Amino acid sequence: MEKTIKGKVYVLGDNIDTDQIIPAQYLTYNPSVAAERRMFGRFAMSSVPLPKAGLPKGNIPFVDQTDPDNTKSPYAIVIGGKNFGCGSSREHAPLAMAEAGIKAVVAEFYARIFYRNAVNGGYLIAFDSPQRLVDKFNTGDVAEIDLEKSVIRNVTQGTEFGLAPLGDVVPIIEAGGIFAYARKVGMI
Repeated sequence: MEKTIKGKVYVLGDNIDTDQIIPAQYLTYNPSVAAERRMFGRFAMSSVPLPKAGLPKGNIPFVDQTDPDNTKSPYAIVIGGKNFGCGSSREHAPLAMAEAGIKAVVAEFYARIFYRNAVNGGYLIAFDSPQRLVDKFNTGDVAEIDLEKSVIRNVTQGTEFGLAPLGDVVPIIEAGGIFAYARKVGMI
């Protein structure tokens, strides 16, 4: 597991649900087929309300849709509010974010099924924040998460905030998901 995650942030609000993260019409793609799996990245976050990057810049899309071959987002970290990943239990939501290039999500709290799908699938690291960070970051800011110290730094603004420790999920994250972990410890 990396010791730090660094990149641009994409800031969202509260109650971002799995239908916003990957709308149902894109669930026809098969994640077992590499070419189709990439499409989850292309359409990740395609139904979330576009965040404001600042008054002069206006709305910023998650994945640039002008290039039909683009499946990656320029962002590495999503900052969310309360109840991130609510809605259905679709595993495709954290998969879509990972396929778009997201490494971590930082939110006040998660729908538990989204959190476990993110961890168990080895898709991305979900950090809990004891404070509301959606008001402390702007879309496009550069952030760095220090996994050992459990902090996130807003490099652009020169600020730092504590995160809840990852706790018991660390071995699963380090192994790359629940099945990889089970193989590693001899459970399967």
